[in-house]
Amino acid sequence: MPDAKKLARQEREFESFVHSEVLGSIILLVCAVVALVWANSPWSEGYFHLVHTDAGLWWGADHHSMSLQHWINDGLMVIFFFVVGLEIKRELLLGHLSSFRQASLPVMAALGGVLVPAGIYFAFNFGTETVQGWGIPMATDIAFALGILAMFGKRVPIGLKVFLTALAIADDLAAVLVIALFYTQQINFVPLIIAGVLMVPLLVAFRMRLRRVDVMMLLIIGVWAGVFASGIHATVAGVLMAFLVPVKVRIEPQKLIDLASESLEKLGRDDVTEDSMIEKHDQLEVIEDLHQSTRHLVPFGLALEHYLHPLQTLLVLPLFALFNAGVSIGEQSFGSTVSLGIVLGLFLGKPIGIMAFSWLTVMLRLAKLPEGVNWGQIFGTGCLAGVGFTMSIFITDLAFDDEALISDAKLSIVIASVLAGIVGYVVLRRVLPKAADETQPKTEPTASPDDH
Repeated sequence: MPDAKKLARQEREFESFVHSEVLGSIILLVCAVVALVWANSPWSEGYFHLVHTDAGLWWGADHHSMSLQHWINDGLMVIFFFVVGLEIKRELLLGHLSSFRQASLPVMAALGGVLVPAGIYFAFNFGTETVQGWGIPMATDIAFALGILAMFGKRVPIGLKVFLTALAIADDLAAVLVIALFYTQQINFVPLIIAGVLMVPLLVAFRMRLRRVDVMMLLIIGVWAGVFASGIHATVAGVLMAFLVPVKVRIEPQKLIDLASESLEKLGRDDVTEDSMIEKHDQLEVIEDLHQSTRHLVPFGLALEHYLHPLQTLLVLPLFALFNAGVSIGEQSFGSTVSLGIVLGLFLGKPIGIMAFSWLTVMLRLAKLPEGVNWGQIFGTGCLAGVGFTMSIFITDLAFDDEALISDAKLSIVIASVLAGIVGYVVLRRVLPKAADETQPKTEPTASPDDH
């Protein structure tokens, strides 16, 4: 049955994706703990010295430098946002956000998970300078959320994994728009226009799958520098460049099958050896045609996601956590409106918003719950969405300049994320179907004749 095959393929893809996110969440957690312990240890001075160490470029009397933390947040995190952009585009064009029926439930759930936490924070901070932090409790950390969900293994319905993934990607899209629209102080249009002009040859390079790494890097750095100089946060450049990458195949699968059959038939009629193609150029041409055709069958965007995920998982996000999660405990005022807005926004606002907007969407018959998913599971998933580590910390550095406020906000994010993760795990442990070995009755072993 085609539907069964499609479902099986989707399940394999999600299993692979989830396992990569599990690894990322473990490494991210380790780096965050190391940063937090280091920042509160007798060697804390070394940690803060490292974080604020300047690095940059000097030429003559001119120079441009930033702290290592800023290079990571404004430079290296572009890779993270580039992958986020690829995921958003793929989901919008081909995935679970590509049709109204598929997208309505996770998008509406994400909307609730954005508006309610932001509203809670706004209510606590209305009329104060700290109100600008309203975007902090909006975000969901997909690595941690999926990592916790994966702990339940096959007990999790594929529909619930799809729901959480699509919700988190819609959530990321909202966060990117908020960063671009509300956390940009002033726009300098000249460098922004230069970045736009450079995106034209970059689009051509992506379409042609150009192999000249030097040319590609020059264009990418040029776009990044233009967006950075414009006043818009540089990581938005990652999303903009990702939207240029094609995510659809460039050759019809049947055409490739016919071409491959013809090419293999040609090679089969010839005496092909390991060395024959060096002397026989017709063999080399056939093999090269076959190679190029198979490359066109893999969407360029999907290939880039595949290659960049390990870099993001093993380098970018761990460095971000190491350089941003270190805050001195004891300097915070936990009764402050910032702390209350963030903790209550993530811990309560996320599940309430996701649950309420999901229920409204189903009641209005705009969508229905995925197969095998119930309301208890939606609530548990909403709790997991309150783990807002990466993007929440990122927005904190954009929202505040005061170090005391930043420290207060970051520790509140950690506390809220831990609470959300624990409660989400407990709820899902109760509402997910039991594993097969847990439901089978235990039987006493039958005695053998040799036992008597």
